[in-house]
Amino acid sequence: MEIVFETERLYLCVFNDSYLNSVEEFWGDEEVMALCNGASSKDVILRVINGYRRCHEANSLSVYAVKEKESNEIIGAAGFNITDTLNHVELIYHFSKKSWRKGFATEAANACLELAKNHGGVKLISASADPQNMGSLKILEKIGFTYKGMKWFDDTKQEEPYYQYQLS
Repeated sequence: MEIVFETERLYLCVFNDSYLNSVEEFWGDEEVMALCNGASSKDVILRVINGYRRCHEANSLSVYAVKEKESNEIIGAAGFNITDTLNHVELIYHFSKKSWRKGFATEAANACLELAKNHGGVKLISASADPQNMGSLKILEKIGFTYKGMKWFDDTKQEEPYYQYQLS
């Protein structure tokens, strides 16, 4: 388990194949992913976690497995999708149902902000969520993101509230 960041209750870890079954509890769950283009199959999830591992190796920044210290279980994923450049990255987070409403997503999202600040290459972080996902939108506001308006997203085929966090 390669830990990249630690909070009071959580570890952010580089993904590895042994996390596949745990990750299925959120990325493979229809209810969890209902507002995020739906659940993914085991094959897709395996490709995703391998992609995030390679992203970390190439950029020292990625999306990470979130492990709860007390239970020693993977309860979610949080981190950054990187497309063209490290200057502008996208914050994402997804958590298993059993970990909802316990503050884990906020704690992990704050940890991700610290990772980006420590990285040095990130200048701007963006984030969005389905307009019905009020919990996620509240987290973005709570951790200091600024609402920039509604923006169309081709992947979700809808307008979503769009937020930014400026690092420099």
